[in-house]
Amino acid sequence: MTAKGRRFPLPLSSLASKSSNRAARPGNAELSFETPQTATQNLRRHESHRALVNGKPTLTHNVLAHATPARTPAGADTHKKAMSSTLAAQSPRRAMVDRLSRQGILDPGVLAAMGTVPRHQFIDEGLFGQAYIDASLPIGNEQTISQPYIVARMIEIMRNGKTLNNVLEIGTGCGYQAAVLAQLCKNVYSIERIKLLHELAKKNLRPLRIANLRLHYGDGMCGLPQVAPFDGIILAAAGIQIPDALLQQLAIGGRLIAPVGEKQQVLQLIERTGNADWIKTVMEGCHFVPLRPGTI
Repeated sequence: MTAKGRRFPLPLSSLASKSSNRAARPGNAELSFETPQTATQNLRRHESHRALVNGKPTLTHNVLAHATPARTPAGADTHKKAMSSTLAAQSPRRAMVDRLSRQGILDPGVLAAMGTVPRHQFIDEGLFGQAYIDASLPIGNEQTISQPYIVARMIEIMRNGKTLNNVLEIGTGCGYQAAVLAQLCKNVYSIERIKLLHELAKKNLRPLRIANLRLHYGDGMCGLPQVAPFDGIILAAAGIQIPDALLQQLAIGGRLIAPVGEKQQVLQLIERTGNADWIKTVMEGCHFVPLRPGTI
């Protein structure tokens, strides 16, 4: 499934298509896709794709109302650049969605959302030509935007074919994954511990005017108890173990997906089945930046 013929943003109802419950099957622990998150490794591997986006991108304005107020960009030129991309990026984005399908992403809603959100708008202008390759890219502060496959895979596992009500993201970064989540979930809350990235995400998301997304600056390891419980929780950084606060904020029947480990990391799915009962399933290998406490 591709995003051909669709306009951003898609109504949430149109993205609530049923997927296969592939993430829930025990056999998924045997799946093995290459999912490195190190920017330099991925950029080297996908050097040949740099020509996917040529010329100066153009982006049409979106119609949803963004729920988190943000400051006006410094100068009209900045705003015009942020609004100037979709036409030039449509073909590479379709190619990205086709690649995700070949890599095993089956959820049509996830594929549609990935084909809708303009990934190039969340990276430095100098990296526009690499926006839709399957690579993580630097966003500053020693952080990266995750590769498209790992974003789609984690959301597919957490969503499990359902339209979730409340979802919590730990690690907003540049805001890309939060924007994708907002196409598939009724309410998305995203926490970032690095102030500069929190501000960057607000700047990147402002032109999209996403009404069901709220950004928070704070310690992601503490979650958001004032909003809990969450039907889904997704972590964009790897810890040695999942913080207990996040487990407690997961609704019964909810799913949490997170990278776990240090040098050897795996995606771990946690399903809450009762007040004090959780089921853990290892999905596949991955590589993420470390999960850290506090704010900076």
